[in-house]
Amino acid sequence: MSLLVVGLSHRSAPVSVLERASLAAETQAKLLQDTLAAEPAVEAAVLATCNRIELYADVDKFHAGVAELSTLLAQHSGVGLDELTPYLYVHYEDRAVHHLFSVACGLDSMVVGEGQILGQIKDALALGQELHTAGRLLNDLFQQALRVGKRAHSETGIDRAGQSLVTFGLEQLAAGADVTGWARGKRALVIGAGSMSSLAAATLARAGVAEIVVANRTRARADRLVEILHQPGGTGVAARAVEMAAVTGELTRADVVVSCTGATGLVLTAETVAGALGLAFDPASEAPAASVPAPPADPDRHAAWVENGAAGTVRQAVRRATVPALGAGPVRLALLDLAMPRDIDSATARLDGVRLVDIESLAEASADAPMAADVDQVRTIVADEVAAFGAAQRAAHITPTVVALRTMAAGVVAGEIARLDGRLPDLDEKQRAEISQTVRRVVDKLLHAPTVRVKQLASEPGGAGYADALRELFDLDPQTVAAVSRADLNDPNRGRS
Repeated sequence: MSLLVVGLSHRSAPVSVLERASLAAETQAKLLQDTLAAEPAVEAAVLATCNRIELYADVDKFHAGVAELSTLLAQHSGVGLDELTPYLYVHYEDRAVHHLFSVACGLDSMVVGEGQILGQIKDALALGQELHTAGRLLNDLFQQALRVGKRAHSETGIDRAGQSLVTFGLEQLAAGADVTGWARGKRALVIGAGSMSSLAAATLARAGVAEIVVANRTRARADRLVEILHQPGGTGVAARAVEMAAVTGELTRADVVVSCTGATGLVLTAETVAGALGLAFDPASEAPAASVPAPPADPDRHAAWVENGAAGTVRQAVRRATVPALGAGPVRLALLDLAMPRDIDSATARLDGVRLVDIESLAEASADAPMAADVDQVRTIVADEVAAFGAAQRAAHITPTVVALRTMAAGVVAGEIARLDGRLPDLDEKQRAEISQTVRRVVDKLLHAPTVRVKQLASEPGGAGYADALRELFDLDPQTVAAVSRADLNDPNRGRS
C-alpha cells in the first residue's frame, strides 16, 4: 500500500474556488466514509482548514487512487470535477510525507510559521480515529507530523517568522501602526465563537480594546466565550454576548469587526454595512471580472506551476477583480474576515471609511513578507524527518514477515522436541530441557543474522522487496503474515492522540 494526497490550497487555487470547495464537519465525515468505500483506498484522513482541503489515503493503485480521490473531492465540495482538477495537486509516497511535515511546521501556511495548523492536524487525526478511517499508516504519519511540527517550533526561531492569522490580520488592519496602540479604546464585534473567533477575542482583549461583543448562532457558545474573557487573571475587558439578530445594531457602535463562522452564505453584506454607517451603496458599481490564467491539469506540470509562482498570478488577478481599492476618507470601520467561505461581502471594501482584510488579501500580503533565516533550518528538519519516517515505515513493513518466520521456526522446534519425546521416552526432565534449549539456541543463532540484516536492508529505499523474498525463500504462509499485521494494527494503544 502507498500514501497518496490530493488537495488544493491557497498556493494552487484562488480564494473564490477555495471558499466554494470548503467542507463542513458533517461533509468531512461523509467524505472519509466514502473514500474508504472506494476500491483503491484502505485508510483515509481529511485536513480541511480555511485555506486548504487535502485528502490523504493509503491506496494500492496510484492512477486509480488519484482519479477516485479527485472525484470524491469534487462530489463532496460541490465544485465540478472539470473546474476543480486544474487546481488540484498530487503528492505520492515520500513527497506526500514531505508535504504534510512541511504543512505541520507552518512552511506551507499563508503566514509562514503559524502554529494553529498543529491543532488542525490533530483534529484531522482525531476525526479519522473516531470514524476508524485512519489505520496504521495514517496514524503513524499524522502523529509524526505533530511531533515534527512541535520540534520545528521548539528548536528553531520559526515562531519569529510566523504569526497566527488573527495577529497578522490585525496588523494589516492597523496598516503599519502598532496593533496595541491602534486597538486601544476601540469597540470590537466578534462574530462566531469557534477556535479562531476565540483567539481573535483574546488577542483583541490583550491589545486593549475597550469592549468586546460576541455574536454567535448558538447563544450558549457566545456566553461561554464571554465567561472566558471575564475569568480572573484575564485582561479585564468589558465583554457581553448577543444574538446573531443583534449584529446589525451592534455594527453602528463597533470600530472593529472580526468574523469567522461556518456559514455558507454572507454574514455581512455590503448593504448591511453601508446602512450601519449611514452610507448609500450601489450594487451596479461592481468591478468587472479579470482574466485568470488557467493552471495545467497534469499533476507534475501543476506542481512546477505552483512552485514557480504562477499560482500567485491567479490570486492577484482574482484579487484585482473582486476587491476594489479602499473607499475614501478615514477608516470608520475595520473588518477582518477569517472565514472560508467568506463571511463579509468583498464589496464592503469600496465603502467610504471601511477597511476590509480577508483571507485573500492576507495571502497577497504574506507573499511579500520576508522569510526568516530559521526557515532553512526547519526545511532541514523536515528533510531529515521524512527520511527517518520512510526508513521506519519500510522497516515496519518487514516486521510481520520476520515475526512469522520466527513463529514458524518455533513451531518446527516444538515439533522436533515432540518427536524426540516419542523416540527417547526415557529422557529425564533435565536432559530433555537441555536438548530443547540447545535446539532453540541453534535455530536462534541461524536466524539472528538474516533477520537483523533484512531489517537493515528493508529500511533503505527500495527495500520493500526483501519481505517478499523472505516469504518466498521460507515458504511462509501469507495468512500468517497478514494475521501478525492485523494484530499490530488492532493494538488499542497504537496511534492514539
